[in-house]
Amino acid sequence: MSKRHNIDFSKASFKDFETIPDFDIIQRAEIFTDFTQHMLDNGQMNFRFVTDGCGAVAEVISPYADSPRTCVSLVSNDYLNFTQHPKVKAAAIEGIEMYGTGAGASPLIGGHHTYHVQLEDKLSSFFGRPKGSSIVYTTGYTANSASLLALLKADDCAIVDMAVHASVYEGLLETNTKRFPHNSMVHLERALVDTQSKYATRLVIIDGVYSQDGDLAKLDEIYTLTKQYGAYLMVDDAHGIGVIGENGRGCIEHFGLLKQVDIISGTLSKAFGHIGGFIIASPELVNYLRHQSRQQVFSSTSTPASSGLLKAIDLIDEEPHWRTKLAENVRYYKQGLLDMKLNIGTTASPIIPIKIGDPHKTAEAARLLLDAGIYANCIVYPGVSRKDARIRTSLMATHTREHLDRALNAFEYVNSKLKIAKEN
Repeated sequence: MSKRHNIDFSKASFKDFETIPDFDIIQRAEIFTDFTQHMLDNGQMNFRFVTDGCGAVAEVISPYADSPRTCVSLVSNDYLNFTQHPKVKAAAIEGIEMYGTGAGASPLIGGHHTYHVQLEDKLSSFFGRPKGSSIVYTTGYTANSASLLALLKADDCAIVDMAVHASVYEGLLETNTKRFPHNSMVHLERALVDTQSKYATRLVIIDGVYSQDGDLAKLDEIYTLTKQYGAYLMVDDAHGIGVIGENGRGCIEHFGLLKQVDIISGTLSKAFGHIGGFIIASPELVNYLRHQSRQQVFSSTSTPASSGLLKAIDLIDEEPHWRTKLAENVRYYKQGLLDMKLNIGTTASPIIPIKIGDPHKTAEAARLLLDAGIYANCIVYPGVSRKDARIRTSLMATHTREHLDRALNAFEYVNSKLKIAKEN
């Protein structure tokens, strides 16, 4: 039986269950289960799953329906829909036929195969770097967490934008950190000044595109300040690579800094349509990570199906019309939301949040959207701060104008019910 508590479930968020005085881990789990049951009973449980693959339309099963329903999907980061591209699928199948279904070992002790070498060489070339400048990880998350754990120690310091991805924070557990408010050059410069001559390494870490607000880093200003004060710069451009920039090389290309940024991290699960992550850096730093990063030593790596990535990377250049179509969709959809006076923040990417603030109203908005045939994510703490709840939507190149109009009509309906538009 759950221990007695004083948490008001009608006002609670996930944060209230991180620590509860005098409650051990089992007791916290029991109370949290009661809370999620409360959410379920009140129509606020937004965990769903789809019965088919990534696409502009999905068959969605929710806790409140006995059978799947067809919805316009606004939840996928498969921006170019390369998960469904026939040439990518064919290359993945060819990789499985040649190599089997698994890598068999960690990279350092026998799990590094020819297709890994080909992928790393292709990534190096994609970013205009020499061979040996790329290392592949099992996920984008571990590309950040495992590499940073290997690079930054007790004598070092990370200076991070407060809005960086959770994987970055996990990678900083063994080092010193200074955080600066999102995109604040005044506070970044202060941190750079305060840390001068105090650490062996100072590494400024930012996202290129921020995963919740969809806005861009002020990369040109950040690079200038970082170098002015003798620090290094790492950019996680997971949501920008393949989508932003004249040639799809991401936020870093957009600012003309492809050759200058010291460390680029990225994912293979978004624009490239598979799974995995990577680091782009000097060959010497990559060699260090290959032998010192725990994920490279102790965890099996990407499967032969990642051979599909060899084709997906080529398609960024071979079929640029996907990026053009995505950009057109973003412009149309954003304007429709703005016409309704919905708060979409400063997004400059296919990630478009509709900011509501109240987590319970946000959960209700997600439920109403699903009722209207729109599958969108309810993002509350810990994804964002407790007062910054929003519906997060992601667009794809394969969304049609009809799909986008259905979504906009649904938001108009939600606004009529919940009054989520800005007052001014």
